[in-house]
Amino acid sequence: MKKSNETNDKPGMFDKPENVKRLLVIFFTLTGLTLGIDLFYHKHAIFPWEEYFGFYAVYGFVACVILVVISKFILRPLVMRKEDYYD
Repeated sequence: MKKSNETNDKPGMFDKPENVKRLLVIFFTLTGLTLGIDLFYHKHAIFPWEEYFGFYAVYGFVACVILVVISKFILRPLVMRKEDYYD
């Protein structure tokens, strides 16, 4: 009989470093290809800055960082409970 804190002995897919490396290579390759596609199509932009190379990638990254910062410093204090709330 196994104890409740023991886990399955079978290693997971991401326990092997070569699988993690393979996943990162695929991820960065797809990211580079997606960003590279930005060079080869005409953008129907409303504002002039939308035509810059990689604008939407930078815009999405900045928006994500701002969302994390706002949630950490503004929303967290609003919804956080005291340490002994459930005692």
